[in-house]
Amino acid sequence: MMIDVIICTHNARADYFDRCLTGLRAQTLPFNRWRLLIVDNLSDKPVVAAIDVSWHENARVIVEPTLGLTPARLRGIRDSGGDLLVFVDDDNVLAPDYLERAIGLAVAYPFLGTWSGQCLPEFEIPPPEWTRRYWGTLCIREFDKDLWSNLPLLPETMPCGAGLCVRRPVAQHYLGLYDRGVRSVILDRVGTSLVSGGDNDLAACACDLDLGVGLFCALKLTHLMPPQRLSEDYLCRLVEGIEYSGAILMAERGRPAPPRGLVGKTADLLRLLRHRGPHRNIQRAAFRGRAAAAQWLAKGSAATAKQI
Repeated sequence: MMIDVIICTHNARADYFDRCLTGLRAQTLPFNRWRLLIVDNLSDKPVVAAIDVSWHENARVIVEPTLGLTPARLRGIRDSGGDLLVFVDDDNVLAPDYLERAIGLAVAYPFLGTWSGQCLPEFEIPPPEWTRRYWGTLCIREFDKDLWSNLPLLPETMPCGAGLCVRRPVAQHYLGLYDRGVRSVILDRVGTSLVSGGDNDLAACACDLDLGVGLFCALKLTHLMPPQRLSEDYLCRLVEGIEYSGAILMAERGRPAPPRGLVGKTADLLRLLRHRGPHRNIQRAAFRGRAAAAQWLAKGSAATAKQI
């Protein structure tokens, strides 16, 4: 089994990207068992001139000229050829045995199509305690039990985009959704947008092929966290984007949320009143995201989703 590691990057922090590549260089899986594909998504400074991947004879840097994480992922899938694709963010540092364990899980669990592991945070400075409840939105995930299911978008078993392992048929199915025009909406970030959802859509494609999704304790990576991601402003924008794209993704997959009636709106108001300080503002952002999604869906648009 051959692995293709795909890194989609846009204006990455140089120190974070260096640590990401250092983590890959330290993998216990021999280099002849995996390839490295870096997709430069219109970075201001071309990636090929900023990094050195000469340590890996099967490393390539390609440029995707359409801005956005989804076009970059699709380009990575098109240019890859591995049996297993592992998507790594440019601020992820894989544990040294990550790729070796990923192959072991592919062999041991042939009924799974996508899976990921624990995303352990490394903060530059200690974050405010009030932010803890939002760490999950920052792709921070710690758990002590392996879980899997064949239910798409079930939060308890849904893999995350950081370190996402995808069997090739699943990745090809995801690519086909866009090539055939079945998926016309962009559910991922474009530039500074914080719309999210494409990784969930990609992972859920496993269930489209009657395969499962899973989470495994043994797969570990470090997620590097700059201070600005723990600010109230950033978390408001992030939650708004997640709620917006999440509602659209559910509708794209045939599970649209019912309209909010009087009871639902009253419950939302009471929930808002219970919150204080940053929590109230973040809750408002969540409501804005859902409202924007409902408005977009009501129009029946087939165009690219509004970027928040």
